[in-house]
Amino acid sequence: MKKYILILALLFGISGCFVNERGISNRFYDDCHEYYDASGTYHKDCPKNWVDIKMTP
Repeated sequence: MKKYILILALLFGISGCFVNERGISNRFYDDCHEYYDASGTYHKDCPKNWVDIKMTP
């Protein structure tokens, strides 16, 4: 039983999950695309995370 728990912990440890500024994802950096459109409105398009963490109350 201990062997299975250690194997599962190892698999989760090296699976590539990262905690970035916006939540838990498979990318270390959040890779948001920030831009202004022709009318001067700011936009920020971010790829989806596996788990989103709210940083503001």
